[in-house]
Amino acid sequence: MSTALVGEPEPIGDVAVAVRIEAESATATLRRVRAVAEAILTAAIPGGIDVVASPGRVSVAYDPLAIDGLESFRAVVANAATAAAAGREAAGVMHEIRVAYDGPDLDEVCGRHGLDRSRFIAAHTDPDYLVEAIGFLPGFGYLAGLPPALALPRRATPRLQVPAGSVGIGGGQTGVYPCVSPGGWHLVGHTDEALFDPRRPRPAVLAVGDRVRFVATADLPPPAPPSRDSAAPTRADSAIRVVAGGLFTTIQDLGRPGHRAGGVPLSGAADSVSLRLANLLVGNPEGAAALECTLVGPTLRFERDAVVACTGGDFPGLPTGAPVRVAAGTVLDLGHAQVGCRGYVAVAGGIDVEPVLGSRSTLASAGMGGGVGRPLAAGDGLALGEPLAPPADQIRVAEAWRSAAPGVRQRRGDRRTSVLRIVPAARPERFARNVWSRSFRASSRSDRMGVRLDGDTLDAPAAGLPSEAVFPGTVQVPPDGRPIVLLADAQTIG
Repeated sequence: MSTALVGEPEPIGDVAVAVRIEAESATATLRRVRAVAEAILTAAIPGGIDVVASPGRVSVAYDPLAIDGLESFRAVVANAATAAAAGREAAGVMHEIRVAYDGPDLDEVCGRHGLDRSRFIAAHTDPDYLVEAIGFLPGFGYLAGLPPALALPRRATPRLQVPAGSVGIGGGQTGVYPCVSPGGWHLVGHTDEALFDPRRPRPAVLAVGDRVRFVATADLPPPAPPSRDSAAPTRADSAIRVVAGGLFTTIQDLGRPGHRAGGVPLSGAADSVSLRLANLLVGNPEGAAALECTLVGPTLRFERDAVVACTGGDFPGLPTGAPVRVAAGTVLDLGHAQVGCRGYVAVAGGIDVEPVLGSRSTLASAGMGGGVGRPLAAGDGLALGEPLAPPADQIRVAEAWRSAAPGVRQRRGDRRTSVLRIVPAARPERFARNVWSRSFRASSRSDRMGVRLDGDTLDAPAAGLPSEAVFPGTVQVPPDGRPIVLLADAQTIG
């Protein structure tokens, strides 16, 4: 039996702690990591939300308002981790995945390695690959064990859409794209194995510590075209019809915690405080599903009377921070944001779409949630739940916020400077230059995954660092040295 060392839980900001695990080999370490992750999950620690395994590390996310003090929480995590590390290893499961080697990059890859197809296929199907981490996409496993002779740098220009089931090579790893997504790996084949399905009790097939063997076959249908287009909902009870979707309007609630181990981001509102306030204004529970609008809001036709409220950014179509009654037949054009980036439009009763993994939030990168798994488009119909009368405490909260808002809101045309309070990482020695007093500008390349910052470049960490769990609020420094402040749709590891 191998030995393992477990470190004291280290804080990751104010949302998680991480336990570092070392054993005498990479395989033994991953087995211990899996055992520790399973033990912490089984312990069902009060306040714990997510357990994420990655090479040499188990991260545990928590709700700061639900734990009995951080030190107490860390002690319980440490006890579960130490007991598991001293016990048996968790060896994981072997998966055989059938692959048709017909990828669009196969001939190029063979040519760059000086191999014919048969020799490439023999080399790619020979190893038993080890699942080192799950991330990038829900159910996407990073597979270690690729023969060095097959390694290739990622493509210089990533594809905008890669078909689900595509098998690729990137650097010294290989893997399978579980859903349609952008991707920069070299595509050498495809499989019909559904590695992620949110309708299953265990949505992700692969887990950290599992093994994968590829089996070559010609008996597979061709991959489906990589389309994200979905038909508009046709519910007969639609209370709102989308005339125009705006720039990027999605349905969001407070997200889907508890699924990071399968590579599923938290999602939910990028500005959860504004979402909660909008819901309070119309008498909804704080976490009801509402519309998140980005820069250009939607145009909506109301098929029945409704009460709506807008918070967050200022949009000319609705007053900010006040409930408004809308009559049936009204066409509401939210318009261009005058202040801020995102606005939240709550409707009494909440937007009623089918929950996916416990949340109505749209995760466009994986094509799930929000009814159609994408931003709203012309012709979509939105159903509503039953309106509730606003309780007195909700009215008081809303009135207090409205009375304070004029003194703190930005005036139109002002350029706002924000000071970000940063909690240093557990290993700040990765960075050679002081980062704490620098100024940056939010880039137009920002999205729901993260706010990209332009300005002086920082010294990026050395190449080859292992992937670790990341959370909304984490500040990453990629190889180009331009920091990214991760948001709601951020990947689960990085």
